[in-house]
Amino acid sequence: MIALLALLVGAVLGLLVQPTVPLPLAPYLPVAVVAALDALFGGVRARLDGVFSDRVFLISFLSNIVLAVFLVYLGNQLNVGDALETAVIVVFGVRIFQNLAAVRRRLFHA
Repeated sequence: MIALLALLVGAVLGLLVQPTVPLPLAPYLPVAVVAALDALFGGVRARLDGVFSDRVFLISFLSNIVLAVFLVYLGNQLNVGDALETAVIVVFGVRIFQNLAAVRRRLFHA
């Protein structure tokens, strides 16, 4: 619940403050956000399954972001940045939808 509240507060602050992202860091932001959302939905799923661990959530959150950013950085170094960025977003996107489907099944028995 705290994570969802923090996400809501962060989203509102982002809309109010409208921070700018330096151009060299711009390719990394979308994948970092998608990776963080994957960890968030995984945490919600774990919570509903009764196996949530704050330590596992934190490690998953940070490692997802680091891995996603590293893969985009590696893709940029190999001159295939767009392709690897797309792959990272697709993989984490699929995981988000899988976790969301599990949450939906758990909450609505559907």
